[in-house]
Amino acid sequence: MGALTRGLEGEQLSPMHALASSGCIAFSNSRQPIRSSLVLMRCLEYAATHDLLVLFQAQDAELSRGCMHDDTTSTRLGLQGIPEAAETVEVARCLMLIEQTGARAHFGQISCERSARMIMEARSRGLNVSADVAIHHLLLSDVNVDGFDSSFHVIPPLRSQLDRAGLRQALLANGIQAICSDHQPQDAIAKQAPFAATEPGMSGLETLLSLSLMLVVQDLLELPRLISKLTAEPAAILGIEAGTLQTGATADICIFDPDATWTPTAQGTRSGGSNSPFMGVELRGRVTRTLLGGRVVYAL
Repeated sequence: MGALTRGLEGEQLSPMHALASSGCIAFSNSRQPIRSSLVLMRCLEYAATHDLLVLFQAQDAELSRGCMHDDTTSTRLGLQGIPEAAETVEVARCLMLIEQTGARAHFGQISCERSARMIMEARSRGLNVSADVAIHHLLLSDVNVDGFDSSFHVIPPLRSQLDRAGLRQALLANGIQAICSDHQPQDAIAKQAPFAATEPGMSGLETLLSLSLMLVVQDLLELPRLISKLTAEPAAILGIEAGTLQTGATADICIFDPDATWTPTAQGTRSGGSNSPFMGVELRGRVTRTLLGGRVVYAL
């Protein structure tokens, strides 16, 4: 991905066309705010002119000054909350400007049921937009923060149980096209402080498959559809030739046993961080072999 604005400062357009010519397949300002709607509109106009994909991680900078979802749990724990509006206000602004410019856009890691509804409604009106959700937002809620466990400190925050149910419903209705890990590894020191002072993020890449398979066990999704949400549909959003087993496709293949169990540990992780609440928890679904370009690069 390339930067949407120069230096991610939200003030001047980056040379998107040149970056695309150099291999960038999408453009984002990450979680850095673009406060000027005029600058954002100019970015989207430029992207639409050259048919470039823009990725949003929607959050209003001023409303996001907190460490967990703003609800009864945050009040009881005495933690500053991040309201639903921190996300939905920005989603609404982006959708309005997408409609104005005709740009192609994707919303990453949405956390609110209302965000999903707005994106689904925009799609029904013909806007070329899509969305993904992190697997932990489909499995956990703000209730899990009870106990001040910093491994549950993530941005966007774990939302209410109603939001979790709404995100699951949107996934079933294909209002959410992809599931991601939102992999944000942190070293141990970054998580060893009072909850609000810790760095947000959850190490999720190694547990993505096993956690996603929980949705199959819970009869939310059938296995083929889940695999599509992890592979073919994300690839289609990005416009890359990947994620399928069609004849002639690149042989990037993950073979796994859905019934085999394993337990992630800090000692066994290959990630840059072991900051996950699923460390030490027995999970189902284990990769036995991985092929990259037809070559075996991992075997259990």
